[in-house]
Amino acid sequence: MDDKTMMASVLGNVKGMCDLAMHGTVESATPAVHTAFKNALDEMLCLQNQIYSEMSKKGWYPAEQAEAQKISAAKQKFSGTTA
Repeated sequence: MDDKTMMASVLGNVKGMCDLAMHGTVESATPAVHTAFKNALDEMLCLQNQIYSEMSKKGWYPAEQAEAQKISAAKQKFSGTTA
C-alpha cells in the first residue's frame, strides 16, 4: 500500500471516529459523559486536521476555490429555509 492510499484510509477512519464522538457528545446522558466525548471529539478533530494538512501539502487532497457565483446561488437557495 502506498503512502497516499494509507493516509486516505487513516483520514477516513478518523472522520468516522469524529462522527461517533459527535453523536456520543450529543446523546450523552450526564455532564461527565458529555465532557469525555467532547474532549475526545476535540482531539480527533485536531488529528483530522493534521492528516488533511499533510495530505494537502503533498497534493493528495486537492481543494479548489469555490466560485463566488456558486456561493451566491447556494446562499439564495437556502436563505428562505427554516429548520
